[in-house]
Amino acid sequence: MTTFDKREEGFEQQFAHDEELRFKATARRNKLIGLWAAEKLGLTGAEAESYAKSIVVGDIENVGKHDVLRKIRQDFDARGVVQSDHQIDRAMTELMEKAIADIKAGK
Repeated sequence: MTTFDKREEGFEQQFAHDEELRFKATARRNKLIGLWAAEKLGLTGAEAESYAKSIVVGDIENVGKHDVLRKIRQDFDARGVVQSDHQIDRAMTELMEKAIADIKAGK
């Protein structure tokens, strides 16, 4: 194996590792934003957990931050919860930072 091949393999391994961490962080962020939204919707206990799970599963089926925001926006509008798209997006950004920190800390 040449030095070039070793470097290429190293980059591929790093890319795979980074993608795995990104997937885990996104899934964790989605659960956290789901719990955050559930609280705003007045859901508690098992209902809140179920709602958060629906956010995680929904993002796996239709990957994209905007799909998560759109789902929460629709649910807030249906229940009369007053939160702007900016507030939801800011919460998602903050919770992504928390999810990344948790994963790096081994939580």
